[in-house]
Amino acid sequence: MLGKNTTDRLLAKIREGQALSTKEKLNLIVELSIPSILAQITSVLMFYIDASMVGHLGAEASASIGLVESTTWLFSSITNAISLGFSVQAAHFIGANDFMRARQVFRHGLVISLTLSVLIMSVGVAIAFPLPYWLGGGEDIVHNSSLYFLIFMLAMPAYQLNNLCGAMLKSSGNMRVPSVVSVMMCGLDIVFNYLFIFVLGFGVPGAAMGTALAILTAGCTQAYFAIVRNKILRLRQDRIPFSWVWGYLRNALKISSPMALQSTLMSGAQIMSTIIVAPLGNFAIAANSFAVTAESLCYMPGYGIGDAATTLVGQSMGAGRKDLCRSLAYMTVGLGMGVMALMGVIMYVFAPEMIGILTPVEEIRQLGITSLRIEAFAEPFFGAAIITYCVCVGAGDTIRPMLINLGSMWLMRLTLAALLAPHYGLPGVWFAMAVELTFRGCLFLWQLFRGKWMERGLRIAKTP
Repeated sequence: MLGKNTTDRLLAKIREGQALSTKEKLNLIVELSIPSILAQITSVLMFYIDASMVGHLGAEASASIGLVESTTWLFSSITNAISLGFSVQAAHFIGANDFMRARQVFRHGLVISLTLSVLIMSVGVAIAFPLPYWLGGGEDIVHNSSLYFLIFMLAMPAYQLNNLCGAMLKSSGNMRVPSVVSVMMCGLDIVFNYLFIFVLGFGVPGAAMGTALAILTAGCTQAYFAIVRNKILRLRQDRIPFSWVWGYLRNALKISSPMALQSTLMSGAQIMSTIIVAPLGNFAIAANSFAVTAESLCYMPGYGIGDAATTLVGQSMGAGRKDLCRSLAYMTVGLGMGVMALMGVIMYVFAPEMIGILTPVEEIRQLGITSLRIEAFAEPFFGAAIITYCVCVGAGDTIRPMLINLGSMWLMRLTLAALLAPHYGLPGVWFAMAVELTFRGCLFLWQLFRGKWMERGLRIAKTP
């Protein structure tokens, strides 16, 4: 592990056009990845904690959250896309040593993302009560599903603030604060969930209350470090009046729109998958939700390394260093595939323990264990897809990766899942997922080695 000063010095070498040895590149990737991996894992642990605590209330309570979980991920992923539209631009400006323009982008991001988050919240509140019926939920779970979703959506502005400020800190090379805040948020989630679910007796809605309060605390904390404390981003450094620059918004739209569309359609595909699973019964709904949550703990290291790739590629692109950009991209993808292969082994071996923590119901456990062990074989290629996508995001190229993700998900996974589910149940759905993720990883590796993502990135990095 490097010290903070050493990491800052290596990032400065990227911005100043100095050469980096292979060892320095690897050290920088690892140093930026570890805090981000921790942050990614702890964010998923929040869902894991919710599922585990509610799981002990019974299968109906678990199914209540599982039914709407993919929809909460839909809205959450849209806020993430909005944040990245601005943080990628900031990374480009930081790579070019233009810190003032990076702060200008940050100001625009605060205005736009928080405005859109209020609109997203309003849509979520409006659909909260009919949503479980649209998803095919039974009368025994729809009321709690609606309340859980409603409370989660009310926290969306705080979720957006946390996302944006965390993304901006990462773009500056500061992975530590987002990591520490995520750990804090996870700890608060445990405390608040226990209070609301068991002490106050709110059950399923209590899980959403605890999570919402933890998100609010984390969002305010992260905003303080990004807006007030960070030496590159703190806004009080600027002495010139704030003025609106439409170019920042246009670039944000170029980056965010494909990502938001992808998030919408990918989450829509997850919702369709839920609809495919729903006729299989409450045990299958709960097992599917638990398996998704447990698996996400295993692929979060891939997203952590992906965060490092986005930062390093973004700053290298802003500095105009094409060869360094390609080298860092290849190294992050290779490292990520290796880590994800290891996580696949862990997931296969410890599947009984991962599902057992979430539920004591034997029927749910057996379905969840089988699903995880099927999926374990696809993890290395899933890692390739995750990190190559993050490389493309760092460059600002989001259209082609979107088409790969959507085509693979909708044309292969859902079609195969719909064909297999009636005959093989939930394991058939997860087999379809494993086949699709392997295929998607191969497509992304082809995209990486073609190198077209750098051309679009260089065009975006040069425009105001």
